[in-house]
Amino acid sequence: MSKPVDLGSVKEGSYVVLDDSPCRVVEVEKSKPGKHGSAKVRLVAIDVFSNVKHSYVGPASSRIEVPMIDKGAGQILSISGNTVQMMDMQTYETIDVDSVEEELRPKIQAGAEVEYWRVMGKIKLVRVKS
Repeated sequence: MSKPVDLGSVKEGSYVVLDDSPCRVVEVEKSKPGKHGSAKVRLVAIDVFSNVKHSYVGPASSRIEVPMIDKGAGQILSISGNTVQMMDMQTYETIDVDSVEEELRPKIQAGAEVEYWRVMGKIKLVRVKS
């Protein structure tokens, strides 16, 4: 789920949808309006799930989609291979997470509390609470 915003109001560190993927903006360049056109904005963003770099150029007055990020807390129930099963701490539903970042793997163990994001129907483990 996402909402539209003006491209000219996007800042570094915010999130946008590029190529149907939620991305974190790492670079924003704005050019002045010229004699024959409007101001342009160039974005460089990194995919939240796959860490792939995306770029986008468009007029500052155009609209771009911003993903809705639902943040939650969970507890790890089990780990089998690359799949982690966790329980949401508020709704008590069990959720299977297929991919886990490499830097989080050593910290994840059964019973650990984690923070996760639900973005556009996918789930990402963000950090392990200590």
